[in-house]
Amino acid sequence: MANYTLDDIKALREQTGAGMMDVKKALDESDGDREKAVEYLRVKGQKGVAKRESRNASNGLVAIHVDGGVGTLVEVNCETDFVAKGDKFQAVAQRVLDQAVAIGAADAETLLDSELDGKKVREILDEANAAIGEKIEVRRVARVEGAAVASYLHKTSPDLPPQVGVLFAVDGETPVARDVAMHIAAFPETAFVTREEVPAETVETERRIAHDTAVEEGKPEGALPKIVEGRVNGFFKEKVLIEQPFAKDSKKTVGAVLTEAGVKPLAFARFRVGA
Repeated sequence: MANYTLDDIKALREQTGAGMMDVKKALDESDGDREKAVEYLRVKGQKGVAKRESRNASNGLVAIHVDGGVGTLVEVNCETDFVAKGDKFQAVAQRVLDQAVAIGAADAETLLDSELDGKKVREILDEANAAIGEKIEVRRVARVEGAAVASYLHKTSPDLPPQVGVLFAVDGETPVARDVAMHIAAFPETAFVTREEVPAETVETERRIAHDTAVEEGKPEGALPKIVEGRVNGFFKEKVLIEQPFAKDSKKTVGAVLTEAGVKPLAFARFRVGA
């Protein structure tokens, strides 16, 4: 039998995050040599990571950091809500968020390729995969800037970490910005701040669909232009933030509420875990 103690088991578990049986197996296979046991666990862990690559990581959390006029939003995924609730996964997610903030990451690839404590973040996630036993990945990263950035996190279940996160940047300080961030959280169809941001080809597609639908419905030829414009405006009302009815007062648009507050919207980011 290999020569090791309970203290060795404890130390190796703390060092690697591996389970009790895996640690004992590693020490048995390495005759109690802790360094060799670490190598054994890394090899086995990487093998496990490869097996998990095809598995679906649709649970997890969103996390936010705001410092003055800069906001960072990350989505970190795992396979089950059980793991999403756990301290180990949440500690990994916090570490990922802190790194995204530190390097000013605005996309997942930049974050994953960055170095943290001598390793690339993607390597740190691989190690987390091995230690936690599930596929762990960073799906999305967003960075929003403005004179002020409001944020909002929403839990879809009280026993889960936040599943919806929003950042909303404006050109001045106002408490209304947080209300608008909450509005964005409630309206997943929001895709643009203003209609000028909507790509021309998208507008033309909507116009063509509106025209063809009206013709299919047998609408009079002379009425088609007005019907098409009405339906395209309906598209803007659904997709464009400042044209939407404000969630807290549907008699006003979001744009009108912001104008009354004396600020202009600049940008937003919205993530929902798995969506």
